[in-house]
Amino acid sequence: MKKKITYLLAIVCIILASGMSLAQNQPIDFESGGFGATWTWTVFENDDNPPVEVIPNPDMSGINTSATVAKFTARSTGQPFAGCESMHGSDLGTFTLDATNSTVKIMVWKSVISDVGIKFVLPNGDALPEIKVANTLINQWEELTFDFSGRIGHPATIGQDQIVIFPDFDARTQENVIYFDNITFSEQTVLPGPTDPAPTPTVPASDVISLFSNAYTNVPVDTWSAVWDNADVSDVQVAGDDVKKYSNLVFAGVEFTSQTIDATGMTNFHMDIWTPDPTALPAVFKIKLVDFGADGIFGGGDDVEHELTFDANSTPALATGEWVSFDIPLSDFTGLTTKAHLAQLVIVADPNTVYVDNVYFYFSATDIKEINEVVPTEFILGQNYPNPFNPTTNIRFSLPEASNVTLKIYNMLGQEVSTLVSQFMNAGTFDITFDAINLPTGLYLYSLTTDNFSSVKKMILIK
Repeated sequence: MKKKITYLLAIVCIILASGMSLAQNQPIDFESGGFGATWTWTVFENDDNPPVEVIPNPDMSGINTSATVAKFTARSTGQPFAGCESMHGSDLGTFTLDATNSTVKIMVWKSVISDVGIKFVLPNGDALPEIKVANTLINQWEELTFDFSGRIGHPATIGQDQIVIFPDFDARTQENVIYFDNITFSEQTVLPGPTDPAPTPTVPASDVISLFSNAYTNVPVDTWSAVWDNADVSDVQVAGDDVKKYSNLVFAGVEFTSQTIDATGMTNFHMDIWTPDPTALPAVFKIKLVDFGADGIFGGGDDVEHELTFDANSTPALATGEWVSFDIPLSDFTGLTTKAHLAQLVIVADPNTVYVDNVYFYFSATDIKEINEVVPTEFILGQNYPNPFNPTTNIRFSLPEASNVTLKIYNMLGQEVSTLVSQFMNAGTFDITFDAINLPTGLYLYSLTTDNFSSVKKMILIK
């Protein structure tokens, strides 16, 4: 750390002594007398590395009527990450990422759909991973926007003097020609965030292992963005509630390796997310849990994992501009055959800006089943059966319309002892199995509340 601070101070001193401006040369438009055309562009990992060419614009229709553009030829035998980079120093100029220049745009013309990557590098070679954005149009000019705002203040963004471009970041079976032009730097783009907090969890704390939630005491988490991931994370607040904000999210690694989690007594995994980005197909959100096994070491031979994928047509469905609650039975993670040494949570996403809250495992003593497809005509809370019971019983209720539903258990002192349901449900008749193995013998009340109905009944537990 001392070496890095000393290095950064030295860069600042050099800049001040030389009179160099802490600003990037822009726009990079490849025009005569402009920036880019006379720069030293070095091509890498592209087989024989054909040079970047500055040529007349091959397609002056659409959004780009510039006279000249840059041409990059991606060899079929080149690496997926083949690209080009400016020369350190005077080409780009030395600049620091801040709110005035953290939105970077580039125009591209491509015959294929693939990622375009951009990153900036310090004079000593230090750099954060590239940010990648895929084009959505082919055989026409398109402007792509890269949001670097999540990296403002990071040491690796102070005194950058090189731009690296990956025009066709993808494995390819044929040679692809890509044209790029008009790279600009502008003020930070602030995407709208949630104004209301995520729903407050209602699961009793005694039944929860929480990684992140203001409602519970959280277990230690080593990092919310591992060194090997491709994401930026920051801590924000939404209406006073602490939330994790991921930007430039491709995949993020949440690690709790120093104190792994024993979730063998848990039944469900929960996470709330909110995104401002489009969520129509092909957008997806993936959740992976990884157990390192008894040795607690990644790759030790006893690791297990499983990943689930959600989209606009899944249950729950991805949505834009609203909180989506993933309440997933751990049994759905079929490849997660052991859960005693959970060490990683990995999220993969397109959308690329995601707010995350209420990440926890919990134990639920209920099993909800819809018993028929006939829509009932009235609200009904049935008597539990069997009654008396030991230790499980079933509770049936009917909803003639979709509604927010809560079903709670209370002891005779009026104290809540369990929340069986707290969610939005469609119309139908449902049967719930309640396991009272942790409760003492006694008389209990169960209460059903919907938007337009409430009812309370008694049941007896005898052990």
